[in-house]
Amino acid sequence: MARKTAQDDPLAPVTLAVGQEDLLLDRAVQEVVAAAKAADADTDVRDLTPDQLQPGTLAELTSPSLFAERKVVVVRNAQDLSADTVKDVKAYLGAPAEEITLVLLHAGGAKGKGLLDAARKTGAREVACPKMTKPADRLAFVRGEFRAVGRSATPEACQALVDSIGSDLRELAAAVSQLAADIEGTIDEAVVGRYYTGRAEASSFTVADRAVEGRAAEALEALRWSLATGVAPVLITSALAQGVRAIGKLSSARGGRPADLARELGMPPWKIDRVRQQMKGWTPDGVSVALRAVAEADAGVKGGGEDPGYTLEKAVVTIARAARSKGRA
Repeated sequence: MARKTAQDDPLAPVTLAVGQEDLLLDRAVQEVVAAAKAADADTDVRDLTPDQLQPGTLAELTSPSLFAERKVVVVRNAQDLSADTVKDVKAYLGAPAEEITLVLLHAGGAKGKGLLDAARKTGAREVACPKMTKPADRLAFVRGEFRAVGRSATPEACQALVDSIGSDLRELAAAVSQLAADIEGTIDEAVVGRYYTGRAEASSFTVADRAVEGRAAEALEALRWSLATGVAPVLITSALAQGVRAIGKLSSARGGRPADLARELGMPPWKIDRVRQQMKGWTPDGVSVALRAVAEADAGVKGGGEDPGYTLEKAVVTIARAARSKGRA
């Protein structure tokens, strides 16, 4: 049977997992271990930290065995290995042992770059595990999780899950697994709301959505819940700013299909539809008033005001009123 290429094969002699996203790093290890145990249920797995991998340890672990057992050697935080141990690893990379898979987890920065370069030069299988700091990356992650379990979820449901859960990929993955196990058919925004209503109401984006829709009472309720559950005020002002700017961008854009506007404004098509619904009642003057309120709130929560909660309440009320300004004097 033809052997897979090194980049496709979890049983390649060396796998290099690069990045700082713990969930993805753990998954890279789990994929290799699962493949090894599928090939040999008695596979010996050694999971080591830098302080456990002393000079000579790797040679000892990878030396020929009388029973020729399959082995997986995992080295975490490889960027922190001592200089002498790095020499051992580099030497091993040049002549990896049969039936042994070495997995190097490396943060990917400047520290320990020599080892990173050496592993790449020898053709190690590489798995990217970048830290997902952008909301768009986390949204793509959630979509991928649903695809991986063979389930369909609407764009709004995926966004609601990100808004509700936040930035922790483990929690996002667990939420997808729970919804996939419990719900039949397509998973929509209403389902996410039923499962994660407490967290959704605490979301900074929910505060912003209710405010730009002119629903002041609901926005204030969501704001107070957010602050009570520890959401940072600066995240709320950021969400308010995004919400108002989206209204302003779309109101000044040329008409057209959501896909065309999405390209023009840098928004996903589903968000174009949502903002269109939120635009009802807004005027150019209202957008200006709301943007000034956001700027004042941002300054207030960053030290310019004594009470961030009051500052945010004032901004939310101002934005909600601006959203209902159409037709007023």
